[in-house]
Amino acid sequence: MKLPSNRHCAAEGDGKKMDQAPPIRNPFVHVLKFTTLEKTKIALMTVTLFPIRLFMAAFMMLLAWPFAFLATIGRSETTVETQCLWRRLVDIILRLIMRAMWFAGGFHWMTIKGQRALPTEAPILTLAPHSSYFDAIPVTMTMSSIVMKAESKDIPLWGTLIKYIRPVFVSRSDQNSRKKTVEEIKRRAHSRGEWPQIMIFPEGTCTNRSCLITFKPGAFIPAVPVQPVVIRYPNKLDTITWTWQGPGAFAILWLTLCQLHNEFVIEFLPIYTPSEEEKKNPALFAVNVRRVMAKALGVPITDYSFEDCQLAMAEGQLKLPVETCLLEFARLVRRLGLKPTNSEKVLQDYGNRARKLEGQKLDLQGFAHFLDVPVSDMLRDMFSLFDEDEDNSMDIREYVIALSVVCRPTKTLETMKLAFKMFEAEEDSAITEAELAVMLKTALGVTHLDVSHLFTAIDIADTGKITFDKFRCFVEEKPDFAEDYLYADNADLQSRPCHGHQKQPSLSTLDLQATATSKTANGICPDFSPRDHDSTKDALLKKHD
Repeated sequence: MKLPSNRHCAAEGDGKKMDQAPPIRNPFVHVLKFTTLEKTKIALMTVTLFPIRLFMAAFMMLLAWPFAFLATIGRSETTVETQCLWRRLVDIILRLIMRAMWFAGGFHWMTIKGQRALPTEAPILTLAPHSSYFDAIPVTMTMSSIVMKAESKDIPLWGTLIKYIRPVFVSRSDQNSRKKTVEEIKRRAHSRGEWPQIMIFPEGTCTNRSCLITFKPGAFIPAVPVQPVVIRYPNKLDTITWTWQGPGAFAILWLTLCQLHNEFVIEFLPIYTPSEEEKKNPALFAVNVRRVMAKALGVPITDYSFEDCQLAMAEGQLKLPVETCLLEFARLVRRLGLKPTNSEKVLQDYGNRARKLEGQKLDLQGFAHFLDVPVSDMLRDMFSLFDEDEDNSMDIREYVIALSVVCRPTKTLETMKLAFKMFEAEEDSAITEAELAVMLKTALGVTHLDVSHLFTAIDIADTGKITFDKFRCFVEEKPDFAEDYLYADNADLQSRPCHGHQKQPSLSTLDLQATATSKTANGICPDFSPRDHDSTKDALLKKHD
């Protein structure tokens, strides 16, 4: 597989240059590389400035706790108490303490652009891009409510501070929690300013700020005016970004506190009032607000989503490399509506049909006929992923392998079993080294892959062929075969870090893609969008009026 040099369709359907999805940069990856001078500075700051700042930040949180505790005594979950003089005083004190905490962390001054709207004008603030837990800065600046996991309120110290801002809690244990959360947001949004504004990160996960990914519709379901808010960290060295593939939570904290100064810019954009069509269609509302925010940031938009992030982080035996084409493939599968409901049955059917073609190449029309879909620009983009030689032909077996990975990313052996079924010879049910290379490079979403070392290790008898049974036995004996035989032999194949072998950050390993984040959901922006509002395809194809 390879990414095409140009695309036929825009990410959101209006054809503007800004709307073209970026061809290479993975929004869920953050790589930090340091010069010798920067490593020396960090080493010095680690033993001098870092412990002082860490102590001061912890002290400020402890100082804030009694005030937050006092203000939350006797509070009702369903009504807002009158803001009497002493509560206003507590609010001012907490804001000052939080500002002192950020100052201690190196955020000495913060740039504020635009004017924040009143709760009566815009009950909901939509923030993007979401890239770090440092995005809590605007929360402490405004004391707006946020959507949080219900478990957060039970965390000692932190839970009390969180409860002060009256968050909307999402419970994992309650099956109706998503619906209840949306209803609570709607209730507060329609209170005519009685409740504090709700601050929502509609991307639903952290990215590297290279683009804006799909906005979840939860913030837009209430159908009220929203104020878009964009965040920037214009630092020379980006120690802020906390993505699913990159430096871990502690590494980000450590490196950021080791910087002499950290910049933060927040810009309040004009209030966006939804049209009647947008009020009826939250997905369209979300698309159009995202376009406004992307224009203000000067970044492209792409319909990568949180689901693509989950694909990138899937814990199968074939861990996807950083620059995989499968994220782009998954995006196109989703937009074309090709992800089957009954994936096992459909994949087996595709596998049987592909086997009968015996490696016969298909052109674009043949590809469309195989999938029973009309030819479109999006289908051309998908076809280009598999047309590596640019001769207007593709091997449909590669499509089936890629679809299997997208549908069941943790089931490596099931995907390989399907691949063997399509490629194996009739007489001995075996495949060659070249065929294994095609199967594995497609499953990883890369263009080239050297599998000679792996093939030799499996083919002990030196027959020049291997069967699925031999492959399965080898994988069961060596579950880390991809790391040992594929990534080790392909220098340009950069594997994402394995969560099972996380390393603590050290000055000797400061090329910090090697330090992984933990695979826990971000507490600031849990997904609360109702299932039937997700991925509304028709809305993505409409233009902004």
